[in-house]
Amino acid sequence: MRDEPTVYLDYAASTPMRPEAVAAMAPFLSSSFGNPSGGHSAARAAKTALEEARELVSGSLGATPNEVVFTGGGTESDNLAVVGAARAARAAGLGDGIVTTQFEHKGVLAPCDRLEREQFRVNRVRVTAGGIVDLDALADALDERTVVVSVMLVNNEVGTVQPLSDVAALVRERAPQAVLHTDAVQAVPWLDVRTVTAPADLVSISAHKFGGPKGTGALVVRGGVALEPIIDGGGQERGLRGGTVNVAGAVAMAAALRVTHEQRDVEIAHARALRDRLAEGIATAVPDCFFNGDVAQKVAGNCHVGFPGVEAETMLVALDRLGVCAAAGSSCSSGATEPSHVLAAMGLSNEQALASIRMSLGFASTDADVDRALEVIPDIVEQLRAMPAAS
Repeated sequence: MRDEPTVYLDYAASTPMRPEAVAAMAPFLSSSFGNPSGGHSAARAAKTALEEARELVSGSLGATPNEVVFTGGGTESDNLAVVGAARAARAAGLGDGIVTTQFEHKGVLAPCDRLEREQFRVNRVRVTAGGIVDLDALADALDERTVVVSVMLVNNEVGTVQPLSDVAALVRERAPQAVLHTDAVQAVPWLDVRTVTAPADLVSISAHKFGGPKGTGALVVRGGVALEPIIDGGGQERGLRGGTVNVAGAVAMAAALRVTHEQRDVEIAHARALRDRLAEGIATAVPDCFFNGDVAQKVAGNCHVGFPGVEAETMLVALDRLGVCAAAGSSCSSGATEPSHVLAAMGLSNEQALASIRMSLGFASTDADVDRALEVIPDIVEQLRAMPAAS
């Protein structure tokens, strides 16, 4: 058996729950189990907790409480934003154009594919080799019939931060009737989303990316933006998301968001120092490696690196056997053998994309994690390169 502790380098996929979130959630998994839609005392207690959570979330996101819709996670929030806004706009006769980027999360790209099948015009604009949306291409894609623009704030694979204020300026100039959505799921630990997402009409977040529970998210819907619900039911969440609200998840998400906001500067500095040491150590030990995404424009916890002559999937298996958890591509696409659509959009060859892995750090990462990764990665690369190529 392996004696070494597990080294977790996959914070972009999911984070450990913060103790504060666990503590906040616990009562609503046991004694406080009322349905917030009811009228008796147990239901009212749940409703009170839910609305207090909504106030905390709204404050951290720069919104008002009635602009926060609780959802089942980032993907549902993305779907509600993109599909809901598009259908509502077309029903109002405003247009049929959807503009997004080629390297969005599948939570945005798949709904765009659905809208295309519904005869919407969908334009997926190119990105640069450094992993930034091409603003000239975006400007060319916008027109008077564009009704939804969706550009993520932080890319989920390579960690690059998109120029949302510049995107918003183009949208207001060239497609003033369009609503702007940003998938901010990866941004919360690293950016002050209250200010950075201010230009966006719709903002998606997911609790498990910043120390909250899985299966809980939120969508900010600013200024009464019209949405057609994608889940119908009993009229919960102002009619935008039917179904009994996950009170325990919302309360825990609010607690995690509060702590994240309070400790962000310290945690960024901590993660950046670890990430830089990891990247520098890999570059020294494996000089022909290559890094993906402009390091000057990416979040502190992301280290996306390729090893020529090594298959990423094989390397990840070898790392896992030694207790090091990392990823290739999006965690939502795990098991796929196709090259990452993100790396393809950035212009990497299939060979380069299939040789690249993502290591991501966060608030609970340690020096020992980096030490262990630097201990095993060079040996794994050397061993895999020495293996005969498959015939």
